[in-house]
Amino acid sequence: MSTMLKITLVKSTICAPKKHCAVVAGLGLSRLNQTVERQDSPQIRGMINKIGHLLSVE
Repeated sequence: MSTMLKITLVKSTICAPKKHCAVVAGLGLSRLNQTVERQDSPQIRGMINKIGHLLSVE
């Protein structure tokens, strides 16, 4: 079983570039302080690295 990551959107995407908004949507986040659980994979890690300033990851 692979590790699960808890990803929370902590900053708004209002002034963020459209690419960043698309990554947030790709992670399944739509509202502030919303938390999703995703499996730890290189693809998810890349998405987190791209918009790490908007997220909190556990």
